[in-house]
Amino acid sequence: MRAFVALRPSPAALEHLESALAGVRGSAGRALHWGDPAQWHLTLAFRADLPGGALQDTVDQLTALAVGHRPMPLQLSGAGVFSGRTLWIGVGGATDALSALMSEALLEGEGRERRRAHLSVARVSARAPRAPRRRRRGEAPPPDPTQLLLADAVRALSVYRGPMWEATELEVVESVLGQGRSGGPRHEVLAAVPLG
Repeated sequence: MRAFVALRPSPAALEHLESALAGVRGSAGRALHWGDPAQWHLTLAFRADLPGGALQDTVDQLTALAVGHRPMPLQLSGAGVFSGRTLWIGVGGATDALSALMSEALLEGEGRERRRAHLSVARVSARAPRAPRRRRRGEAPPPDPTQLLLADAVRALSVYRGPMWEATELEVVESVLGQGRSGGPRHEVLAAVPLG
């Protein structure tokens, strides 16, 4: 099964972010496919192939690990892009405590370039405009309109700071591709593990 460990921001933090994204959504048009706010979370670790029989052992190990980490005040903060295709929101607040949690061996996961807690909010859509082809040999490639759009979104959101909330538990979530809203993934919380 595809599974991940996540922290879920408070409803107030998610509502604040949704309001802050309104202007960016408007200027993006159909170029970006926006995630379902009901499924937004901070990804701490991802396992593309967690065996179903290993779920209870994983939850038990996560429970033992979580006891050593206290609840932490966090806030959604700033923005960036992964792989030129995914717009994400970063995290502020008790980032040292969050980094210590994420450095635990159980949470190493896949994708070392994504080893920062983040909340993915949008991905480049199949309807995104494509860069025009070069016409003359030796000319610089024309700008890619989607990359310009993502750069504008990151610039607009770079100063974003949401309200603080206290992260008190970790969630183990299954991600089922193609079964969510608009054909995206459906996330189902399999277990919640308290911190501290």
